[in-house]
Amino acid sequence: MNHSLYNPFKTFDFRNEKCFLSGSSAQPLAIRVLPNWLIDMAGLTGEEQIKLLDESIRTYESLVVPVSSEVYASAILPLEQTIEAAFEKGYEGVSALPELALFQWIGKLMYSFLYIEMQGAIRLKQLSGDGMNMSQGLMHKFGNLHLMLQSIYREVEFENFQPWSIKVVPLENAETGFSFRDEINTLIFSLKFKDFGIVACLQDNGANKRYHQPLLNAIEGKALSDQQFEELAARFFYSAYLFNRLPEYNVIEANGVAYIDPMPLRGIQNKPIFDEWQHKTYGQVLENFWKPYGLTLFEIIKNPQAPMSFFEEPLLPDA
Repeated sequence: MNHSLYNPFKTFDFRNEKCFLSGSSAQPLAIRVLPNWLIDMAGLTGEEQIKLLDESIRTYESLVVPVSSEVYASAILPLEQTIEAAFEKGYEGVSALPELALFQWIGKLMYSFLYIEMQGAIRLKQLSGDGMNMSQGLMHKFGNLHLMLQSIYREVEFENFQPWSIKVVPLENAETGFSFRDEINTLIFSLKFKDFGIVACLQDNGANKRYHQPLLNAIEGKALSDQQFEELAARFFYSAYLFNRLPEYNVIEANGVAYIDPMPLRGIQNKPIFDEWQHKTYGQVLENFWKPYGLTLFEIIKNPQAPMSFFEEPLLPDA
């Protein structure tokens, strides 16, 4: 994949002296990963804590990444303003957003966390300066995400495909508190707030959404309970783990535009795109998502062939 777009994974350069998106070293600003507008809208203080992969505890307000002032003013700030306006309106606003805007905002959020994790791993020598302690597959996947996020500040065309699966759903509880989950290795994310929930897989070319299409069709337009949303998110998190392809792309640059074209996911492999669904393993994932409701794994898989579900029709994948 030969192109001139900035790729920090080539040199493993995650210094604060360079813009994390463009690679520009023109005196970058330090901006918060969780923007001020979201912290204010969610009624948070910024002192809330999050544990990183290196076991360090950081506050929301201390999580910052370097961004060039030009990229921030011309691209990131307008994106944040678009998402803020949509979040203000709740489900009505978020569901009307172009999926590209959601992909860019969620991707920026997840890549920001990844950037900070990389800095920590290199600092603690858990990761060498050339990335030799990281699998080639992860480097490739993260590099592709970064490549696509450059659509935030420059012209990038996805050629007749979307590299993501994104689903926005209405929630029964219009006063749902802000919370989110992410899993960096599989690049999956979920968020719930006010009267909406979002689930997003950022590097699957829409495969996870197709995998769960029967359930998505059944719940279309229906407001979900908190348990139902967490169940939906658990299914996507588990299937993202089962997704066994590493998407490949061709990139062609012409007249200042980067055109990204996907290679077929199936490729030359005969095996299915997803590994076999195991109800017991899924139940363990679900137990973690349903922890606030006190449901144990024993209760969830009391019937090993039909795990507990809060949906009228479970429509689980075949195990």
